[in-house]
Amino acid sequence: MVLYRKDSREKILIGKKTQTRRRQPRRMLRVGKIYRMKKDWYTWTHSQLRITRRFRQRLGDITHEEVKKEGYESLEDFKQAWEEINGNWDPDEVVTVYEFKLVKEKKQDGTKHTFRINGSS
Repeated sequence: MVLYRKDSREKILIGKKTQTRRRQPRRMLRVGKIYRMKKDWYTWTHSQLRITRRFRQRLGDITHEEVKKEGYESLEDFKQAWEEINGNWDPDEVVTVYEFKLVKEKKQDGTKHTFRINGSS
């Protein structure tokens, strides 16, 4: 299970967001495993993500390319979103970085189809 805000879920579905940073997680997501996205603590989406890479990094070491993978145009935009979600920006804080791919989504009738990375089916 991976919880995302609505704006992040939308970026994932169109292929704009392929990376996420998390503070010390309660449990580490495993590379190669598929996880379902959640809208909130009680509501699942039908979208699934495969974790392709996991590493640790200082927040202050994020590159412009990684900001784009997070779904933002600038570091300032990313910092603002981080502060809205996490309360503060500490460039020395070490976080876990996950890279992922959207792999499939269940249709309303329960059948599955594979998403291309651009979000089309």
